[in-house]
Amino acid sequence: MSDLPLIQADRAVPPPAATTTGGRRRRLRLLSRTDRVVITLMVLVPLLLVTALVWLPALATVVLSTTDWDGIGPLSDIDFVGGRNYSDVVNIYPPFVPAVQHNLLWLAVLFLLATPFGMFLAVLLDKELRGSRFYQTALYLPVVLSLALIGFVWQLLYSRDQGLVNAVLGTNVDWYGDPGVNIWAVMVASGWRHVGYIMLLYLAGLKGVDPSLREAAAVDGASEAKSFFRVVFPVMRPINIIVLVVTVIESLRAFDLVWVVNKGRNGLELLSALVTQNVVGEASRIGFGSALATIMLVVSLVFITIYLATVMREDR
Repeated sequence: MSDLPLIQADRAVPPPAATTTGGRRRRLRLLSRTDRVVITLMVLVPLLLVTALVWLPALATVVLSTTDWDGIGPLSDIDFVGGRNYSDVVNIYPPFVPAVQHNLLWLAVLFLLATPFGMFLAVLLDKELRGSRFYQTALYLPVVLSLALIGFVWQLLYSRDQGLVNAVLGTNVDWYGDPGVNIWAVMVASGWRHVGYIMLLYLAGLKGVDPSLREAAAVDGASEAKSFFRVVFPVMRPINIIVLVVTVIESLRAFDLVWVVNKGRNGLELLSALVTQNVVGEASRIGFGSALATIMLVVSLVFITIYLATVMREDR
């Protein structure tokens, strides 16, 4: 009996440090020189591409926003004007205020109407109804299409003479040409695509929710709607942040659709369209257009920073 504590003590002794070190060395030797080269390239190549195609153009845009360069003369002839372009954008550029208003309206429609509707469809499809796979495919199909193609599709639907919308409503409205209604018509087309995207995001989030949470809420007597908004919806907080960021970015990058319709004029002014008109349009004002692009970049970075901070906090 007296030897039993000694035996247990011997069993509790950890393995020698040399053995652990030897195991680590063996694991390191599993990676050959070729494997290390491949891993290094897999890290460096995407990093270089992102730097060359994203960060360097973004920094160049910020620098060019402080110049009056027209994109024609050599770089040595660039004159730096400081914040004059930003002052001109706000004070003496008439399309800027309507563009900001339209972008905010775009954000409000997507966030208050299209996003809740997409979440509602995700909740319905999460119930595994008959034909749910078909409905998922049909609702997600617009997301696969480009906004330019969606603009052409809805242009046929909105046609004054032969369009389906006027035929059903019995009207003769020029939905894309009338500046009083074209912004609403375009936002319907954009919302059609946005609903499918949000539906997919929330559907993926709902599949990851622990079923025991819903069962516990049902045992406590909570209704289905109450259990969703008080139990399931808070659990999907990372998905909610992603949806918020995606919605804001979609409202800012809404370019293809309005450019197809009338190149962002006559009631469809948006910040993205103004950037294109000044940078690659007839005006060819690189510095002025870069100032508009920098404003969009700053607004986007605010929400992207919120998203990254949330994700990093969740990982901790």
